[in-house]
Amino acid sequence: MSTIESNLQHVRAAIDAAIAGLPQVRQKPVTLVAVSKSKSVSEVRAAFAAGQRAFGENYVQEAAAKIGAMADLRSQGVIWHFIGPLQSNKAKQVAQHFDWMHAIDRLKIAQALSAHRLGQTPLNVCLQVNVSGEESKSGVTPAEALRLAQQIADLPGLKFRGLMAIVENTPDETARRVQFRMMHQLFDAMNQSGLAIDTLSMGMSQDFRIAIEEGATMVRVGSAIFG
Repeated sequence: MSTIESNLQHVRAAIDAAIAGLPQVRQKPVTLVAVSKSKSVSEVRAAFAAGQRAFGENYVQEAAAKIGAMADLRSQGVIWHFIGPLQSNKAKQVAQHFDWMHAIDRLKIAQALSAHRLGQTPLNVCLQVNVSGEESKSGVTPAEALRLAQQIADLPGLKFRGLMAIVENTPDETARRVQFRMMHQLFDAMNQSGLAIDTLSMGMSQDFRIAIEEGATMVRVGSAIFG
């Protein structure tokens, strides 16, 4: 068994344990996105061979080359997620190559993606929320999120699926839980507003377990899989 396969087994087991620890009414499937940015084609193929299907990339040019080199995996069910910040002049490449875009943080980006996705299967998109309020992080404020979400949901070529966040990188688990909980509350509020979203993308290698406990439906895990 390869190291990547072994790591994937451990991550999946941890996800299953986190779900099992929830009250039954809150138990739901969680999608694992393997963050493959800066990883080689051979490493991604090893993860795919071990059953992983969803992969997350941050850099447009690197990702486009990698996706092209693994075009044969399309018919076998690979799903590509763009999870990094995006400039509007690179929106065409994301719209052409990816199945998901997690990090929309302004209407201009959503409009550019929409324009380049028309006539194709809709691009699944999430709105990035800067729940920690850090200047170094992308994303809209929680107060701005609902209005922008409604604007995105109206654009053709896109399917608005939900919210994404990167919480503060702090050893204080309580602080991270508070931010995850705020995202879950915002997720619930959007559903109550009529948006009918199903995705809350939050939690990474160091905190995906507590993210699941606080309501994540999708986690983005890199180093715990690829090292």
